[in-house]
Amino acid sequence: MSDRYYEEEEFQTKVTGKVFARILSLTRPHWRFLAGFIGAVLFTAVIDAIFTFISKQIIDQGILREDPHAVVRYLTLYGILILVQAASVFIFIYLVGLLGERVRYDLRQTMFNHLQDLSLSYYSKTPVGWIMSRVTSDSDRVGNLVTWGILDVSWAVVNIFTSLVFMFIIKWQLALIVFVIVPVLVYVAIQFRRKILKEFREVRKTNSKIVGTYNESITGVRVVKALGREDENMREFGEITTHMYNSSFRAAWLSALFLPTVQVISAFALSGIIWYGGSQAQVGMMTVGSIQAFVSYLMFMIWPIQDVARVFAELQHAIASAERIFSLIDAKPEVADRPDAFDPGSIHGDILFDHVDFSYEADDAVLEDFNLLVKRGETIALVGPTGGGKSTIVNLLCRFYEPRGGAIYIVGEDYTRFTLRAIQSRIGMVLQTPHLFSGTVRENIRYGRLEASDEDVERAARLVGAHEFIQAFENQYEENVGEGGNMLSVGQKQLISLARAVLAEPEIFIMDEATSSVDTLTEALIQKGMELLMKDRTSFIIAHRLSTIKAADRILVIEEGRIAEMGSHAELLRAGGKYYHLYTRQFRKQIEESIDLYQTAAKPLN
Repeated sequence: MSDRYYEEEEFQTKVTGKVFARILSLTRPHWRFLAGFIGAVLFTAVIDAIFTFISKQIIDQGILREDPHAVVRYLTLYGILILVQAASVFIFIYLVGLLGERVRYDLRQTMFNHLQDLSLSYYSKTPVGWIMSRVTSDSDRVGNLVTWGILDVSWAVVNIFTSLVFMFIIKWQLALIVFVIVPVLVYVAIQFRRKILKEFREVRKTNSKIVGTYNESITGVRVVKALGREDENMREFGEITTHMYNSSFRAAWLSALFLPTVQVISAFALSGIIWYGGSQAQVGMMTVGSIQAFVSYLMFMIWPIQDVARVFAELQHAIASAERIFSLIDAKPEVADRPDAFDPGSIHGDILFDHVDFSYEADDAVLEDFNLLVKRGETIALVGPTGGGKSTIVNLLCRFYEPRGGAIYIVGEDYTRFTLRAIQSRIGMVLQTPHLFSGTVRENIRYGRLEASDEDVERAARLVGAHEFIQAFENQYEENVGEGGNMLSVGQKQLISLARAVLAEPEIFIMDEATSSVDTLTEALIQKGMELLMKDRTSFIIAHRLSTIKAADRILVIEEGRIAEMGSHAELLRAGGKYYHLYTRQFRKQIEESIDLYQTAAKPLN
């Protein structure tokens, strides 16, 4: 299997009472529904046991003694109990459905809220497909476990208990035969549960890989087509699905074997009842009705066990899903607010990187002893080779990550003393690949400041030059941008993203190679919007096109996590160092491309 697939954490520990207790704790906020539902189940099961006892009385007291009044009396009682039981069945089915939906709602809400708190590093390591699998299919399975699973288990336990009680009332010696069989059935169930759970853990793990592969293949379909990766993708996907099929097959085989095993063991108990009961009836120690009741009560014990066998695989499946959900909920954010964190009210001031060390992996340093003082309102441009640490600097500033060593100070305070919201809500960022949310143009711009009026939204769009093309849409600001903004061009998405940043009125502004994928005309519009946004704001620009950063107060050439050169555009050109060579090489390339374009346009048409 390809190494590129994310390896999920393994769950090899035994399913203990703690696991079930945590699953059941999901019902705690809705204990009234749970109590009512279990009460109705208990009541219904007890009435079932009473029905069998009434049948015994009809045979012994009515039919065998030829007493029609006794038959009518017991049949009337039977009819009344049927009406009562029907009402009880309606109550517990209604409550179990309601409880299931409440638990699913709580699970999804808890996971979504927790995902908002997790650090960027979690998303860097965990594919979207794995997360989606837990939020969707896993939460559904756990919802079924805490509702219909509880129903099946409650029904089984109550039927077994009430059947044994009535058996002991009728003939305790005969009941002992059945009582001996119960521990054997429990032992068999435990052994099968352990083996089936092992296979379903593997199924859930592989299912996450399948969801992740689907997500990668769909979102990266252009790359797959362009590189001709279809056959290789199908081969890798085939390996994953084959592995899942094998695990599912073994689980299905064990589940199928469980039911006949229970039936064989139960047959021994039934044989003992018929043999002993028959011998007792011959000497007048038992009645025909008692034997019939014993056989019925044994079936009442076997049927729930068979029913549990039917849903047993699903229960194990749900337990494996619950483990993965709890692993997501238990994931701790690497970056979190300190207990004494506060909101300073403003972060518009000097920024100091003081001997900062950082690495994404323990043995791979990205920044080492990095020092930088940025004055309030200053514009800093970061240039240099890919992987040199430019994006890491702004990621640290945004506190998506925190330094492994050293400290970052904003307005004279260690920025870890500020709440995450205090920092991140006051930083505006426009990325190289802008992300738009499904919805309208207006909704995407307003995402920068949710309380903004329609006039504020349109004003922001005008300031960055986006208003003109928005007006050309059929629905103008109500035009749907599609999933991820796929209905718009890269330049249009970039301008809407810029308008969103303008609307947010950030105190610190970051541009991460925002003009590297757009045409010259759009670049000019973005540049105009940038100048407006950077005015009187501390700004950081990660630049691919060096022509866009000439007006920066300082340009930093970042190489291997260190500042190789620093100065204004004119100063660095005069120095004739790394920036000079970067700029002249790029300038020369632009001239060559312009000449080629001119020569192509000047060629006569044949």
